[in-house]
Amino acid sequence: MSSLRVTDLVKYFDDVRAVDGLNLDVQNGEFFALLGPSASGKTTTFRTICGIESPTSGTIEIDGRDVTNAAMRDRDVTMVFQTFALYPHLTVRDNLAYPLRQQKLAASEVNRRIDEIAELLRLAHTLDRKPGTASGGEQQRIAIGRALIRQPHLLLLDEPLTNLDAKLRHDTRAEFKRIHRERQITIVYATPDELEALTMGERIGVLRDGRIAQTGTPDELYDRPDSSYVAGMVGSPQMNLIDAKRGGDDNQPSVVTGFGEFREAPWRNPLTEFSVGEELIFGIRPHEIKPVTKSLADGGSTFDCKVHLTEPIGDLVILDLIANGNRLKMVLPEEQAIGYPPGASLTCGFDLDTTHVFAKETGTVIRQPVQEKHKPKL
Repeated sequence: MSSLRVTDLVKYFDDVRAVDGLNLDVQNGEFFALLGPSASGKTTTFRTICGIESPTSGTIEIDGRDVTNAAMRDRDVTMVFQTFALYPHLTVRDNLAYPLRQQKLAASEVNRRIDEIAELLRLAHTLDRKPGTASGGEQQRIAIGRALIRQPHLLLLDEPLTNLDAKLRHDTRAEFKRIHRERQITIVYATPDELEALTMGERIGVLRDGRIAQTGTPDELYDRPDSSYVAGMVGSPQMNLIDAKRGGDDNQPSVVTGFGEFREAPWRNPLTEFSVGEELIFGIRPHEIKPVTKSLADGGSTFDCKVHLTEPIGDLVILDLIANGNRLKMVLPEEQAIGYPPGASLTCGFDLDTTHVFAKETGTVIRQPVQEKHKPKL
């Protein structure tokens, strides 16, 4: 196992800044997920960590040792690419053996490691076949095996499930978790899929434009996002982010949306730092919105709306709501959602303690320190 620290990493390609002052701290033996959309800098960061690319500036440390300018072979890092990058003319056995033969290990040691990896990844039946005859999931495991057989202390996985179908992605995620547990290896896993990041990462770093926007556990990022960007990246369906304005006065500050005015929430006092009429973003998770009866509606945190669309997802249903021209999503159990077909009118409500407010100009969260309960994730 190895620890990894990246400090103020910058990487230019001509005039394009692919990585922009990135800071990353991965603990010894941790499964760390790097979450970000395409072109956010995931692959360039990985290629710089493993030594394929040289950084423009910044430092990279592995186990406290500065390897910023070290050769690839001196870093004890392996990387699994999005493409499998297997040698099609070699058998699976020879693909696995290749990095060991490059190290000039004895044949007995090479064979021992191949047998060990084949058992770990359930590849014994493929060893004498060419990679082209293997399934997508098997090819992925072969690529992982070629990385693991070197017995690295740090494994970088760059969107390794992109080319697999849904079932194979599910199965291979379980494989990665099993490998991490059994091998006690430090893994950094890059993905654009927030579900993969939430289910696999012990901690997650949310990447935006070549820098880390926020780092935390899945619950921390879900419950207390530092920005509207992180709020929109973490959670499925993503948080409802509604244009709003600062309302009220300094004694009774509020957030005014197109479907209601809200106050008496954890973000109330910090709102006094904003001018009346200043643009904000109001956030509420789809899981926190609930239908209420007219007799129970208190008006303070309720709104009238219509169902625009319904999206069944197993035993849950996502309802697209229209509230005075604003689009919101709500998630209900299937048996409850049956009562709200498209076109139905209803009144919905939510607990203001579960809402979030962000500055429109910067996207930064507006809040005071509070102890928040954890919410269920889809």
